[in-house]
Amino acid sequence: MRGVSEPAPRLEDLVIITGFSGAGKSTAMNVFEDAGYFCVDNLPPEMIRSLVDLFLHEGSKVERAAVVSDVRGGSYFEHLSEVLDDLGARDMPHQVLFLEASEDTLITRYKETRRRHPLSPRGSVAQGIAAEADLLAPVRERADAVVDSTGINGATLRKRIADEFLPRTKVTKLAVTFESFGFKHGPPRDADLAFDVRFLPNPHYVPELRMLTGKDERVVQYASRDGILDAFYAHLIPLLDFLIPQYQAEGKTHLVVAIGCTGGRHRSVAITEHLGARYGERDDLFTEIVHRDIGRAKP
Repeated sequence: MRGVSEPAPRLEDLVIITGFSGAGKSTAMNVFEDAGYFCVDNLPPEMIRSLVDLFLHEGSKVERAAVVSDVRGGSYFEHLSEVLDDLGARDMPHQVLFLEASEDTLITRYKETRRRHPLSPRGSVAQGIAAEADLLAPVRERADAVVDSTGINGATLRKRIADEFLPRTKVTKLAVTFESFGFKHGPPRDADLAFDVRFLPNPHYVPELRMLTGKDERVVQYASRDGILDAFYAHLIPLLDFLIPQYQAEGKTHLVVAIGCTGGRHRSVAITEHLGARYGERDDLFTEIVHRDIGRAKP
């Protein structure tokens, strides 16, 4: 039995994303996922009711959800209008986002991906688009927002959707991971920005420093002994100060800045620690320090 002080579960917002295949529905779903929505792709309309019931069940913590429902659901998609009527009858807060693009744009995107249209697996893409338009017409008329992705890139599309549907959502902090690595162990696979610092004096060749790591001040002093490290920071810090706001404006939620030296034990570690400490003081960022090869780089 629910306690007196425990509120009944409530789904505050449900966004139904639909529209033409190739118009950017996956990009739209990413916008809501980054904003903390529970997201489900390729959900047949009839299952939307079951999902809502699940979210309203006692113990559910889902307050905001977004689902993509489109013609991939086959004949089931024809019931989407009925499901929308049912949500309205239940006084369930919901919004419909409809994505579209010009026929030429959709055909071009299909050619680039070499995928078959779900409504024309053996015919032409144009035939599939025409059939899809007929199925989508009733839903388009009921959409709360219709977004045309013709001629715009992914970043612009994400911003347009966020401005339309998330006007009161607080901007998510950018998570920045500063990662050190050693080139001899291979480059990092997830780096957005990578900097090679093998031009700095190498503590590996100093016997009393070889067993240490870049976390030791003696290693830092050696790497910066001729002033090149300070000169490097004089270029790197303004560059990062410029790039980080650009990534935030583009809608990126996680940025990986990788610093590489030969073994990933000395120079890259020292610089990664410095950057992590510097940017960790900012209120608009979540920062993390990762030393990928500090343990495997043997002296």
